Amino acid sequence: MKAHATAIVDPRARIAPDVEIGPYAVVGADVEIGAGCSIGAHAVVTGHTRIGRRNRIFQFASIGEIPQDKKYRGEPTWLEIGDDNTIREFCTFNCGTPQAAGVTRVGDDNWFMAYVHLAHDCQVGSHTIFANGATLGGHVHVGDFAILGGFTAVHQFSRIGTHSITGGGSMVRQDVPPYVTVSGNPAKPYGLNVEGLKRRGFTPDTITRLNRAYKTLYRSGLTLEQAKQRLVRQAAECPEIRVTLDFLSTSGRGIVR
Repeated sequence: MKAHATAIVDPRARIAPDVEIGPYAVVGADVEIGAGCSIGAHAVVTGHTRIGRRNRIFQFASIGEIPQDKKYRGEPTWLEIGDDNTIREFCTFNCGTPQAAGVTRVGDDNWFMAYVHLAHDCQVGSHTIFANGATLGGHVHVGDFAILGGFTAVHQFSRIGTHSITGGGSMVRQDVPPYVTVSGNPAKPYGLNVEGLKRRGFTPDTITRLNRAYKTLYRSGLTLEQAKQRLVRQAAECPEIRVTLDFLSTSGRGIVR
């Protein structure tokens, strides 16, 4: 461990030998930090927090603090962060609560810009981008490759589907299906995330079929149940549509529509 002389590191913390810890940073007793990580100046890593390999945590971040939940009574809960994540200045990631799984989870290769907040029990996939000030309420699930625009706020228990994107300042009160662009207060659908799909290697034919599925869901005038029945037939020719169907089948708050 390469810790600055002013850093406060509990001797019980499990830290890989090559981890760099900056001036005035604080690392608690129940923290585990994997190889290749760096912890910036004045950052605080506390709680039952496990951080994987090659993560960069910038100055003034608060990682693993207790949940902002009035029901919390000091029970042991956890924060788990995967590999290759970038966590910029003033981000706040909280541990879980015993009322849920007890764990807040972050996958791999995510990019969290300044002032991002992950509340208790959130589940974030991999390869996501959270722009400055994006905020998740408790129990939010975010799928792989999703992008949250700056100052997006997501209501607790909502879900953000894979490959979806939100416009800056969006207020998301319901689930956002995979591949969809939403924006506004409250957030409304504005088409398929075409540019994102192109960048991630989706073929023109697949994008055309996904766009047809979007129109079935949002522009056909069908009820949600009727649209789902039509999507079943479309999924037979495009497996990617099955991702949307699976998402719709497990929606708890209803979808942005």
